[in-house]
Amino acid sequence: MNHTRVKSYRYRVGKNQYIVIQIYQHADAFAAQGNALASNALNIRISKQAQRRRK
Repeated sequence: MNHTRVKSYRYRVGKNQYIVIQIYQHADAFAAQGNALASNALNIRISKQAQRRRK
């Protein structure tokens, strides 16, 4: 069984806002004959959320 654990943190320094994403992933591959390839490739998509308007 493959496990992926993702933690994300948001913090602010002055006017700048930072996001830190920690990804822990494990991949296994087995083959009775021939070659097997275990891949730890990730597809990550980060999109900016619409900002709320203050009244």
